Amino acid sequence: MNRVMLSFLFSSLYFLSMAQTATVSGTVMNKDESTPVHNAVISLITPIDSIIYSFTRSDASGKFILKNIPNGKYIIMTSQPWFGDLLDNIDVQENTELPTIHLLSKAALLQEVIVNSGTPMRIKGDTTIYTADSFVVSANANVEELLKKLPGIQVDKDGKITALGETVQKVLVDGEEFFGDDPGMAVKNLRADAVKEVQVFDKKSDQAEFTGIDDGNTAKTINLKLKEDAKTGYFGKADVAGGPQKDIDNRYNTNLMGSSFKGKRKISGFLLNGNTGQDGLGWEDEQKYSGFDNISVTDDGGVMIYMSGSSDDEPYVNTENGFTTNTNAGIQYNNKWLDKYNLNLAPRYNEQRYQNNIRSFVQTPVLDSILYNNSLQSSNTNRHNLKLKGILDIKIDSMNSVKITANNNYYETESLTTSQSTTTGNANTLKNSSDRQVRTKSDKQAFSGNVIFKHKFKKDRRTISASADWGLLNNKGTNFLLSDNKSYFDGQLSTNRVQDQKKNYNETTKNVAASFVYTEPLNKDLSLEINYRLAYNQGQNEQFVYTPNGGGNYDQKIDSLSNEFKQTIIQNIPGTKINYNSKKLKANIGAGFGFTNYELQDLTFAKNYDREYINFFPSANITYTYKPNHSLRINYNGSSRQPSINQLQPLRNNDDYFYQVLGNPDLKPSFNNSIQASHNMYNFLKEFWSYQSMYISFTNNSIINNRIIDLNSGKTISRPENVNGFYYISFNSNFSFKLKKADMSLGFGPGIGISKSPALINNEKNFSKSITPRLDVQLTKAKEKKYIIVLQNNVGYSLNSTVTSSQTKIKTDFITNRLNGEVTLYMQKVWQFVTSLENRYQGKTIESNNSLQTNILNARLQRTFKNDEFTIYISGNDILNQNQGISRSFYGGNYSEVINDRLKRYFLLGFRWDFKNKSAKAK
Repeated sequence: MNRVMLSFLFSSLYFLSMAQTATVSGTVMNKDESTPVHNAVISLITPIDSIIYSFTRSDASGKFILKNIPNGKYIIMTSQPWFGDLLDNIDVQENTELPTIHLLSKAALLQEVIVNSGTPMRIKGDTTIYTADSFVVSANANVEELLKKLPGIQVDKDGKITALGETVQKVLVDGEEFFGDDPGMAVKNLRADAVKEVQVFDKKSDQAEFTGIDDGNTAKTINLKLKEDAKTGYFGKADVAGGPQKDIDNRYNTNLMGSSFKGKRKISGFLLNGNTGQDGLGWEDEQKYSGFDNISVTDDGGVMIYMSGSSDDEPYVNTENGFTTNTNAGIQYNNKWLDKYNLNLAPRYNEQRYQNNIRSFVQTPVLDSILYNNSLQSSNTNRHNLKLKGILDIKIDSMNSVKITANNNYYETESLTTSQSTTTGNANTLKNSSDRQVRTKSDKQAFSGNVIFKHKFKKDRRTISASADWGLLNNKGTNFLLSDNKSYFDGQLSTNRVQDQKKNYNETTKNVAASFVYTEPLNKDLSLEINYRLAYNQGQNEQFVYTPNGGGNYDQKIDSLSNEFKQTIIQNIPGTKINYNSKKLKANIGAGFGFTNYELQDLTFAKNYDREYINFFPSANITYTYKPNHSLRINYNGSSRQPSINQLQPLRNNDDYFYQVLGNPDLKPSFNNSIQASHNMYNFLKEFWSYQSMYISFTNNSIINNRIIDLNSGKTISRPENVNGFYYISFNSNFSFKLKKADMSLGFGPGIGISKSPALINNEKNFSKSITPRLDVQLTKAKEKKYIIVLQNNVGYSLNSTVTSSQTKIKTDFITNRLNGEVTLYMQKVWQFVTSLENRYQGKTIESNNSLQTNILNARLQRTFKNDEFTIYISGNDILNQNQGISRSFYGGNYSEVINDRLKRYFLLGFRWDFKNKSAKAK
């Protein structure tokens, strides 16, 4: 009673102190739908004792009014059964019109706070999260099979992963690299039932993650978060399969994989060996270490080194075509000590033997004539690669850390290529013929590393970091060329040129760079970044070509094909950015200036090509989360790309006598402007998810090849030149939702690509335009331990046109369609039957009167034993024997048709052991 009296006394004194009264009015609206909220209760509460002084309800238009309210401070509470309660402080001094009160529905609030292992998908900030157990996969399925079931993620037949319309560049396991940065390793070898969540996000650079200032440098990344019980003990698999074949070599696969976890220590190892092209575990990803001959400046003023070997020392291998025998082995070691040291080591070895026969037809318009080239090429490639990647992350204390990354790579490649080709003109008049053999042996050693020191000050967002990068490449080899080349005039033999030559080349590149970044908070939302980078790159390329003397020794140098070239590039790049970060809006804008000094030395002819450039690199990034699970992101980047040393060196490559390549020391850097906008949303209660993205890119001073074509002989001299007029526009989207009555998931994604690209033929500029609309549809229906049905269809239309300098217009258009269907049936719990059918169709074109259509049927029957631990299976690949490597393309006015060898029908009998300790079993 005393407490009541005291409360009454204080309230009386409070209101006696306010001599005047006023009215309080306003409007209550639904924040999600911008509609009035009626019957909402609006209460005024005295802050001293939390007693409700007055209340009212909103009318049908959401309006309300509270009368005779004494002046003073109050708490206003707005509540309605379908919405979350909203409380705020107000100060009443006179008649008060409150700002519109926005209520958030409980359904929307639920999406923000719900934590449920059964939630199939949710969005947290910029990360899309899939709960692995919510998607039905086969027993002992790998992560790749799981990814194929997730909306918004596609995995093609080559294992390439696309998420939210972008190619996945990294796949992490619990945030750490798994066998380096090869995305295929984790998804092909980790068990799906060991994964708790699949997280998809744009991984920021180390610098951006440290400072909190987005620099626009991101990589589409998937992080596989393992279940806790999967990180104790061990798990793995042993899969062995083989089968005798009738018309081809016997087929076999061996796939061994094991992982051991103990505390914070993780050890994994694998061995893959086979001749079915089963893994194709990216030899191509090693190209990033194979050379340092392409340099550009990133949006924040940093130097990006594009690494690719020269055109004749590292032949491209597409494991979808030809016949591949591959051995791939590696070890992954990761450990943490004292919460200060984190070590990641990943040595790997790859051996590959590749054979292929390629038949090609190319149609090239030249002025008012057309050249037709037919060729047959046989290639044999043997190569070995050993690489070691190590990362040591040291947390000195809460304010300081050091990260050291090192890569060592060794390559050895031997290849033999033989080819025969003929070129004809109008009326099938013979222009030239060639028969040649190229034998190459090359060795590479590549070393690269990075050290970054990061320091945080006591003041939040005040940081400083310094980093150093270094790289060394040595690429040397020997090339033997033997060719017989005939030229014709009016169909009659005019010249016969035999080439017998040996080429020794040696390319060495060194680079060192240092960077400094300082960030300073300006207020609670704004911060400033100041950065500076100094980069030094030195490259030397030697090529000497010899012909044999009478004794058979190659000792007579060909001066016109030999050259020694050296380049030195020094770059000073200061830059600054300002960053804004609030609850809903994150934005930054910045610019850098690159002062580049080029010193090019033709040592053979004692010529210097010195030049200086000043480049401007603007950038802007905006992320707007306008309501829960709805975000909009816009990026703009301007970047410069320097020509490579192989493009600059005034050297002739005559491996193909009728298509020779020259360098151009007068090339200028190209400059690219790109804008990307993306929208992402998810409604948990309705199980609806969508994304849309648009990308626009246009380039000034694009570097393309000017082809000088002699119509009499068909001989082509190609030389890189700078041109303007290139742009590319693309739109990608995906909408995915649950059909609850049918208990199935439906996804569809319209998209389109539009491009314009210049081409130079005989110094005349042509423009090619391409428009490629498409529609992707996916339907998934599953019932656990009963069946899984997945249907995917991609239909597209390709419209291509080229306008030549003489205003001649060349057009071609065709329809493409790819239908994929996969059905998994479970029988008596231990039997499983999987069948898939892929129908590929490409319509007729003006150049080809027949359409292309193939049906690839695969099937697998298996039985498991001992709680799915052991599996015996029989599989058939390309049962209809229709796999053919025919592709047609249209670019720059050229129409081409290429036919590759393909591995057709074969059968395997296999045994698989999936092992794991008891604690690693999925709950």
